[in-house]
Amino acid sequence: MEIIYYGHACFGYKTSSSQVIIDPFISGNELAKDIDINQIKADYIFLTHAHFDHILDVETIAKNNDATILANAEIASHYEKLGYKVISMNIGGVKKFDFGRVKMVAAVHSSSFPDGSYGGLACGFLMKMDGKVIYHAGDTALTMDMKLLPYVYGYIHVAVLPIGNNYTMGVYDAVAASKFVNTRNTIASHYDTFPAIRVNKDKAQHLFLSEEKHLTFLPIGGTVDVNTFV
Repeated sequence: MEIIYYGHACFGYKTSSSQVIIDPFISGNELAKDIDINQIKADYIFLTHAHFDHILDVETIAKNNDATILANAEIASHYEKLGYKVISMNIGGVKKFDFGRVKMVAAVHSSSFPDGSYGGLACGFLMKMDGKVIYHAGDTALTMDMKLLPYVYGYIHVAVLPIGNNYTMGVYDAVAASKFVNTRNTIASHYDTFPAIRVNKDKAQHLFLSEEKHLTFLPIGGTVDVNTFV
């Protein structure tokens, strides 16, 4: 199974049977200008919340692929009214897929659509895909709830954590989050896109290494095989 980085907080998950993309914000990201959203394949689009930098390219990708949008009840209702296929969930819910299971978990963050309308509760996803467990945190602060996650599907092979600070937790809290979820492997998310969330990559990786953890910065358009994480 592969993880693909499309920039900012947008990731793709290519399983043996389906392709999932989370929080598609590509066309508005200058750092991702070489990514052609019309070439992206997706069976499902998962959304952690309604901010513009997480939903900008939802409709284009959904139309191109006849994809199903999975999100909280408020976001799902918004897209269902526009004629898209949706799966409506809320915090704590679990859905079964051909590739495994997805549990919607808590995130501490605001959520509103670009017009200011209510976007429901922000969330993350704990996903068991092709036998591997991935925690996709979404935009969140550090929370004690993270300590519960290893008890759901077992060992978390990799956590995708925001590290940019200002709008989410920063590097120091991300190190703590990796301890809370008891994973050795973290992939960085939500950094460098805007001046307020630029990070020192060398310093960030050193902080993780000092706690015997590994932090991966994927290049935009880059992929990693989840089987490389132990």
